[in-house]
Amino acid sequence: MRKLQTRPLDDGCRSVALVLLGFLVICCCAPALPAQEDLDRRIGKELDSLVATYKRLHQNPELSTEEKETSAAVAQELRRLGLEVTERVGRYESPGAVSYGVVGVLRNGAGPTVLVRTDMDALPVEEKTGLPYASRVRAKTAEGEVGVMHACGHDLHMTVLLGTARMLAQLKQQWHGTLVMIGQPAEERVGGARAMLGDGLYTRFPRPDYVLALHDAPLIPAGKVAWHEGPTLASSDAVDITVRGVGGHGAAPHMTKDPIVIASEMVLALQTIVSREIDPLDSAVVTVGVFHAGTKRNIIPDDATLQLTVRAFKPETREKVLASIKRIVQGIAAAAGVPPERAPLVRVNERESVPATVNDPQLTRRVAVAMERALGKDNVLAGDPIMGSEDFSLYAFEDPQPPICMFWLGATDPARLREARETGARVPGLHSSEFAPLPEPAIRTGVKAMTAAVLDLLR
Repeated sequence: MRKLQTRPLDDGCRSVALVLLGFLVICCCAPALPAQEDLDRRIGKELDSLVATYKRLHQNPELSTEEKETSAAVAQELRRLGLEVTERVGRYESPGAVSYGVVGVLRNGAGPTVLVRTDMDALPVEEKTGLPYASRVRAKTAEGEVGVMHACGHDLHMTVLLGTARMLAQLKQQWHGTLVMIGQPAEERVGGARAMLGDGLYTRFPRPDYVLALHDAPLIPAGKVAWHEGPTLASSDAVDITVRGVGGHGAAPHMTKDPIVIASEMVLALQTIVSREIDPLDSAVVTVGVFHAGTKRNIIPDDATLQLTVRAFKPETREKVLASIKRIVQGIAAAAGVPPERAPLVRVNERESVPATVNDPQLTRRVAVAMERALGKDNVLAGDPIMGSEDFSLYAFEDPQPPICMFWLGATDPARLREARETGARVPGLHSSEFAPLPEPAIRTGVKAMTAAVLDLLR
């Protein structure tokens, strides 16, 4: 074996060697920036811009099926981030109606597909928050001119989705798969999800393995999130009842079958369904929200109209309540002597009805763990189901029937919630003209939670 010949380094070579050695020591021994710290830093850099986006959206709300400018703003931002964007996705049953659904796709190699959904529409509510960026928008509807407000926090939902898109576009080296971000119209009228699914959301675009969404919650402090597995939001059925009586003069009620009196009996009797027909350990709601009848004080009308909302978690409970409504209505009319040919008409408006939102247990637990790692266990709460409803539920029913999960995003100033607990002060809830999320901590928390959940699923 030949002996290796060596010679001492000259000063120039020695200097180069020392520099290289120092570089290797720094690279190998210096700690990398922790992932959560890096995510915090990135969100912090974007936060002012995201809060400004939130305020613009809040000041410029658009009603259901009219989200033209809102959807354009969402599409523009997703396109700027490099997503393949398709606009006007959705097909309503009404001829000529335009759906402003937005779909953005970001492909990043082989892996699962995660769909993240936000809703975009606002409500016919005149804002009374007194905020400097309060909405002053007014719109004409069939009922007349109304104020328009993001009273359900869809402006916050959109901002979180756009912030999450920014994070995932910046962190492409940390995930593999496909991200689908959608802006859904007409959630408040329970039509947007059905319209987008009916227009090929799962066939024209990558089919999701997981579907995620969040919803702001006024009774959870900003800075925290909450989750619940299984039935999380109730089913919703819109029931229209036409009570057909026999009209006549108000001074001769004996010659009529007064539909106002009959309908009034129905309103009271319908409340016994939940209290006397549903298991006390089960949950259901029957609410009569509209009662229309009559044109003049001395005329007994021919008809009266009731409009109901019905809520339940279990499909069998839902069916039992609907059947009981029909039985009670028909029985009261018959007892009042209404002839069979004038029996009440009971109709369930399928276009305004949705099944319960059932969070997939396995997916929800995985999302909860990811959020705990990102936010800390103290900021991730075990939530409760509520009797509100969402057309988000429909995303689980279309083939390939992917698992879905919606979690709650705290929206209210923690100091205000503490005051409410101590003094009994009222906290404005969703759909209130005074509902005002605390933007900065809610946006920061929502973006971090949703980004962490998606990164875990596309790890």
